[in-house]
Amino acid sequence: MNVQNNKKNKNEFDLPLLLTPGQDIAGYAGRHIGRAVLFSITAFSVVAVLLILFFVMKQAWPFIVSGKWTEFLSSDQWYPQAEDAEFGALAIVTGSFYVTLIAMLIASPIGLLSAVFLSDIAPFRLRQIVKPVIEILAAIPSVAYGFFAVLVLAPWLQDHFGFSTGTNALNAGIILAVMALPTIISVAEDALSSIGRDIREASYGLGATRAETMMKVVLPAAHSGIIAAFILGVMRAVGETMVVWMASGNANQFPSPWWDVSASVRTMTATIAGEMGETPEGSEHRFALFALGVLLLIFTMLLNLLSEIFTSSFKRTMGGKR
Repeated sequence: MNVQNNKKNKNEFDLPLLLTPGQDIAGYAGRHIGRAVLFSITAFSVVAVLLILFFVMKQAWPFIVSGKWTEFLSSDQWYPQAEDAEFGALAIVTGSFYVTLIAMLIASPIGLLSAVFLSDIAPFRLRQIVKPVIEILAAIPSVAYGFFAVLVLAPWLQDHFGFSTGTNALNAGIILAVMALPTIISVAEDALSSIGRDIREASYGLGATRAETMMKVVLPAAHSGIIAAFILGVMRAVGETMVVWMASGNANQFPSPWWDVSASVRTMTATIAGEMGETPEGSEHRFALFALGVLLLIFTMLLNLLSEIFTSSFKRTMGGKR
């Protein structure tokens, strides 16, 4: 064995110290080709996003330049099939924000408390079991959530609360909250767990209780990561299509009074999914649906930008940089 190793080391030392011109050129070319290939793979997703943006904007452009944006954003009269077609999307946009608000009012406290329990209270073995189970919720197909909303939750809401219909804003909001929980819990728990034990032990050393340490030290230190978790939850809720299509009732109206969560509403994603297949190519109705898509893209991109800002702020805080 030692003889073989000695021969191998001897052969390595026999190699010339200087590269030949051919080896030098081959190394130079290989390094740049490798970087170009990796850059192309990385840029593929960016190019795909840009192409999607270009396609949606191109399809919506005839409606954008038609000058109907005022009616589009201020009217709730959405009658695309009428002789004098109207494309007021205010109630549809409001419906998207309404069910998202209900979902976040339910999911935010539950998600944060669950993250606190998993990061600071639950035993390690229990956390190793519970967290993967919560993350499985994100893998359930949205159509399965939709069937649960229509066949189980809707009759239950009618029977126990006396609602005239079980497919309403509350039904859609509850299911969206369940769908947003895995994202909120996972990201918030990661943010809380990344606060080092030294910070907690310093707080305990100053006489703070466990609750005081959590409320006055850990949560403020992790607030940027927690806010990023909430924003990602909003993005999950506002972009969902199948559940709101099946559970929200699809009524183009404002809840009256505004706190009436039993009212049926309609969302941007459900409108696009429900009507796009029935609109002829090149029609004004089709262009208006793509304009809804542009609104949705702008909103989600702004949320993504906010999420990146808070995530970067959290990383800078944890890195001790300003």
